[in-house]
Amino acid sequence: MRWACLLLPQLAVDGVLRRQVRAGTQEAKRQSDTPDTSDASQPDPAQTIALALLTGPAQRRVLHAVTPAARALGLRPGLSLAAAQALATGFVTAQYDPDDARRWRELLAAWAYGFSSQVSLDLPHAIVLEVGHSLQLFGPWPRFQARLREELRALGFRHRIVAAPNPHAARVLANVHDGLAIGENALDNALGQLPIERAGLPREVALAFSRMGLHKLRQVFALPRDTVARRFPPTVLQHLDRLRGEDAPLTWFQPPDAFEGRMEFDHEIESSQALLFPLRRLTADLAAFLAGRDGGVQRFTLVLEHEFLAPSEVSVGLLAPERQASMLFELARGRLEQAQVPAPVRGLRLLAPELPAFVPAERDLFDARPQQAIPWTQLRERLRARLGDDAVHSLPWHHDHRPERTLSTDGAMTARKFPSPDPAAPPRPGWLLPHPMPLREPVRRVIAGPERIESGWWDDADVRRDYYLVETAQGQRAWAFRIAGEASGPFMLHGWFA
Repeated sequence: MRWACLLLPQLAVDGVLRRQVRAGTQEAKRQSDTPDTSDASQPDPAQTIALALLTGPAQRRVLHAVTPAARALGLRPGLSLAAAQALATGFVTAQYDPDDARRWRELLAAWAYGFSSQVSLDLPHAIVLEVGHSLQLFGPWPRFQARLREELRALGFRHRIVAAPNPHAARVLANVHDGLAIGENALDNALGQLPIERAGLPREVALAFSRMGLHKLRQVFALPRDTVARRFPPTVLQHLDRLRGEDAPLTWFQPPDAFEGRMEFDHEIESSQALLFPLRRLTADLAAFLAGRDGGVQRFTLVLEHEFLAPSEVSVGLLAPERQASMLFELARGRLEQAQVPAPVRGLRLLAPELPAFVPAERDLFDARPQQAIPWTQLRERLRARLGDDAVHSLPWHHDHRPERTLSTDGAMTARKFPSPDPAAPPRPGWLLPHPMPLREPVRRVIAGPERIESGWWDDADVRRDYYLVETAQGQRAWAFRIAGEASGPFMLHGWFA
C-alpha cells in the first residue's frame, strides 16, 4: 500500500483568508461569463495580507496563528495582542474558531474521498489517504500529485504533500518535506534523518532525547528497546514502531449525507453584487463536496443572516441533479439577484439537505459542439434562474395533425421526456403563430406543397387545409395554407422558418 499525507499547516488562517481575498476587483472580473483565470496570476494572499488569529480570554488575547506577511512584521504565535500592537501596525485580526477549522478539515476530507475510499482524519493537522489503488485511475504519482495540488490551490488551502509506505511515516515526513515520495527500501533512511523535534514525539519526550545527545531519529532507532521502554511511556515505542510500518488501525472518514457551508462577514453587506464572492466560494465548496461523494444536488437553500431580523431564505431548484461549480454559482447568482432582501446581510449559509445520485449527461465521442457553446442543461437552468420558473416552459409534443395542437406550452418545465415528432414528417416552422393570419407579404415562389391536413371532425374543431412552404418577396420562408381544394387565393400565414 502507498499513502499520501496532505498536511494543512495553516488551515484556520486559510479558512479566514478565503472570505477576504479577491473580494473587490477580481469579483468584478468574475461577474462576466468568461472563464475565471485570475487565480493563476494572483499572489498568495498569505504573503500579502498580514492576518493574526486571536485566542484566549478577553483580558489576555494572544496570537494563535499568523500569516507570513504578519510574521514579516515580527508577529509570532503566542505573542500577546498588546505586545503585537506595540510591535507592529497595519495587521488585521480575526477570532480563532476551532469549529471552523474542523469544518474546513472535514470539507477537504470529503473532497479527498473522491480520490480514495480510505481517508482518515486521525493524524493531527493532516489528511491521510491510501493512493496505491488510485494510481490506475488517476495516473502515475507525479500526475496524481499535481492534480491534488491544483485542486487544493483552487480551494484556497496551503499544503504539503508526501507519499510513503504507511500513513504515520508520511505524516512525520511532511513536517520537513514537501513533494517527497519514497518506497519501502528508502523509508528507514528518510525517517532516520528527521530531527527529533519534528518526529511527531511529545514535546517532553523530544526534549529528553535532545538532552541525551540524540538529535536525529536514527539515533533513537539505534537504542535498545528495553532501555526506551524503561525510561519512556509505552506510547513512545508504539509511535516508533508505527513509523516503521507496524499496523495501526485508523478510523475511516465517511462523507455526510448533507452539506452545510457558512461565511460570516466583518461588516454588513447591502448589495447583492458584494455577496457574489462568498457565494462563489460556497458553491465551489459544494461542488468539491459533491465530487468527493460522486453525487449531485437538485435543490439547495441560501440563508441570508441579518443582525436584527430573522434570516431570509432563497431557494435554488434544478430540474436534474448537477454538480458543476460554475453552473451552481450561476443559478444561485440568478436567484439571489431576483430576491428581495429585507436588511443588510451579516452571514451567508448554503444548505443542501438532500444529495441525490448524479448521472453525467451522455456525450458523443465525436461531439462536434463548439467548446464555447453552452450546454442545453446549463442554458435551461440559467434561463429559469434569471427569468423565473413561470417564464420558461417545456414544449410537450402531442400526437395531433392540427399544427396549433401539436405543441403546447401548458406543461411545466420538468425533467421528463416527451414523445418526439416523426423524423420522416414534412418540416415544421420553428415559430408557429398562435392563430393564423393573412399573409401580407407578396409570395415570390412556392418551394414545397401542398400538404393536406384534414382532422378534428370528432371534437368540433375540424380543419381542412393545404399547407405550402413559400418564399416572400423579402426572402423570408413562411408556412402558409389555403382552404383545401383551392388552387388560388390569398394565403393564411401560420408560421415562419428560420
